[in-house]
Amino acid sequence: MNIITSSSKASRGKLLLAAVFFLSCALLSGFALTAPGARGQGRQVDPAHARQRMVEQDLRGRGIRNLRVLQAMSQVPRHLFVPEGLRAFAYEDRPLSIGEEQTISQPYMVALMTELLQLQGNEKVLEVGTGSGYQAAVLSHLAKEVYTIEILPALAEKASGSVTPRSGSRPATDSLAGRRRGLLTRS
Repeated sequence: MNIITSSSKASRGKLLLAAVFFLSCALLSGFALTAPGARGQGRQVDPAHARQRMVEQDLRGRGIRNLRVLQAMSQVPRHLFVPEGLRAFAYEDRPLSIGEEQTISQPYMVALMTELLQLQGNEKVLEVGTGSGYQAAVLSHLAKEVYTIEILPALAEKASGSVTPRSGSRPATDSLAGRRRGLLTRS
């Protein structure tokens, strides 16, 4: 996933560094994937409680300090962006498979990458590689406009159903699914 922002205050070098960092983290997170196996069978998790624990322990506890980022992460229900069979693990600080040999990044990576963007709220953000749509949902709380594109049709289809007000995303003003067999959405 790459994210590009447009703002009169943002410098080009900072944006390039953030984009390279995002891509590196997204690629590395795929290598850290571990299969949950049978551990999640029958495991009940209260999503709201698990999300707050994640924010406090895994994000704030590991150095994420931007209050807007922490608030966005506490408002977006990550469990709605992962396959139903993995929802018991949604708030663990690790990447999870979302199909098509892709992963949803671990929450700490999402928060760190988002914090490094230093969004003020007036930016237009382009995310390349929508995946599950979780990062776009988080960004929708922090930027004026978020555009996201996904080239894998199966992921584009899933994400178009996930990036909704129910999932904590700000309402989309328009969307275009299936463009070049992918997804381009504006939140």
